[in-house]
Amino acid sequence: MLVSAKEMLTKAKAGKYAVGQFNINNLEWTKAILQTAQELNSPVILGVSEGAGKYMCGYKTVVGMVNGMLEELNITVPVALHLDHGSFEGAKACINAGFSSIMFDGSHYPIEENIDKTTQLVHACNILGLSLEAEVGSIGGEEDGVVGAGECADPDECKMVADLGVTMLAAGIGNIHGKYPDNWAGLSFETLEAIQAKTGDMPLVLHGGTGIPEDMIKKAISLGVAKINVNTECQLSFQEATRKYIEEGKDQQGKGFDPRKLLAPGAEAIKATVKEKMELFGSVGKA
Repeated sequence: MLVSAKEMLTKAKAGKYAVGQFNINNLEWTKAILQTAQELNSPVILGVSEGAGKYMCGYKTVVGMVNGMLEELNITVPVALHLDHGSFEGAKACINAGFSSIMFDGSHYPIEENIDKTTQLVHACNILGLSLEAEVGSIGGEEDGVVGAGECADPDECKMVADLGVTMLAAGIGNIHGKYPDNWAGLSFETLEAIQAKTGDMPLVLHGGTGIPEDMIKKAISLGVAKINVNTECQLSFQEATRKYIEEGKDQQGKGFDPRKLLAPGAEAIKATVKEKMELFGSVGKA
């Protein structure tokens, strides 16, 4: 059964580890992530961007697939199904479809509007027992067409949004989505410490987890980050394994063209990446 991310993140923040949000793109992705979480006895958050939701035939299809897998694969670890970077309309659609966690990204609105829209969703999520993630200061890079340059959030604005009663807060600390450029300045730990000082027990979220050096990830966790989002890294490992399979001509041997065989190396590569991240984040054995 899907759960809200509240309890797993409260425990993570108190225990100084982080829960990974791994974005899903199709059935193989979802299965690989769930099996790895179960094997490592780790809580996990499945992230769905609006673009990926559309690609997978809508939010109801995603909910049906995930719920079916939890049952068929006998998944007993806590699993949250989370809308990633949702619009206000997308958030409402996911609440109706049966998601257990929602992110409303109002970071591109003026702060007053971000607060107004977030407040409306806090009420809805509280009534339904869903967790809600809000964002202040846009995350750099491109995520479904929204482009940001890796800005740092204003700690006072973070406090204003945290005080609305959201479950977790994504704040820009110089992180970006996708691959990091060679001239990236690194995470701003000063900003993170200032935000942490003002938001107290609130679990903080680090977006754009792909490509941030391990020591920076560990330091961010020690400063209050309890949820780290990973997407690009799984895509790259899937792509690399699939390319190798085809370059070695395995798709032309026997029934190597069968999608179950063709996609197997990529799925295994996703599992390996998820395992590596769960070990780094410290969530192994924490279910």
